[in-house]
Amino acid sequence: MDTWQERATAHAARIDAYVAPHLARRESHVKHPVFDFLFTYYSYRPAQLRRWHPGYGTTLPASAEHASLKGYGAVGSAPAVGAGVGVGVTEAYLASQRPLVEALHRLLTATAGRAPHFGCFGLHEWAMVYRLTEDETRHADWPLRLGPDGTDAVVEGHRIACSHFDAYRFFTPPARPLNTLSPGRDDRVAFEQPGCLHAGMDLYGKVAIRLSPLVSSDLVADAFELAWDIRVMDMRAAPYDLSGLDLGGTEWSPIKIETPEGKREYAEAQRVFSERAAPIRQRLVDECERLLSIASER
Repeated sequence: MDTWQERATAHAARIDAYVAPHLARRESHVKHPVFDFLFTYYSYRPAQLRRWHPGYGTTLPASAEHASLKGYGAVGSAPAVGAGVGVGVTEAYLASQRPLVEALHRLLTATAGRAPHFGCFGLHEWAMVYRLTEDETRHADWPLRLGPDGTDAVVEGHRIACSHFDAYRFFTPPARPLNTLSPGRDDRVAFEQPGCLHAGMDLYGKVAIRLSPLVSSDLVADAFELAWDIRVMDMRAAPYDLSGLDLGGTEWSPIKIETPEGKREYAEAQRVFSERAAPIRQRLVDECERLLSIASER
């Protein structure tokens, strides 16, 4: 087996640990309030996530199945993976994606350049259900841990400072004025900060997958696994009672952010994820700069 095929097989096996249970649940029409998010909110299908890409600048044998994929075509000489040359991500595709790469580079560098904040305590999820009945919540199959009145009291008793637009936009109408910030769709560069859990998840869902196939699937998978772990922590701090939820062997326990102990637990976990996200963010920055440097030479 050629080296590229070995890497493709290893990548698929790595991703199948996450994808296979999701596909089984989907086949059985079983919803999962934690894990479904990474496959439904972000626009990357399981089959796309399983497919391995070497990244721009690597040429695969002409017989590789990549030839029919978006962004690929016949290419000239480049460092080869396996025997032969002939197929790779094309210069034309890189040129077409240059505005996207530039925009993502601006966002990544702006985020990395800010000091992380660890005092939001996951209140975005609470603001998304503020003044709703339990039947109206996004995960109506799961009750609110403190009930509607108790949940509303937590929202009203805290200072909410959500900097992430894609969380803020799901706040209920009465919760929006309670946020001390007003992030917008077009000003992420001005608001995003590295302590935000959603900024960490978006390294996968809004950056890495949008750069694929220009970047290696190894980097996409690293960002995905980070997002997976962050999602678990994000929902542990959410207002839902998810006791008894199947997490594939991982015991579920809520982070009770309404208590001092829960706040400390949340802030420490947030700090750990911020530190874990930093090198992945830097690798994405490095890839953007590599791609932009190549594009500018063409």
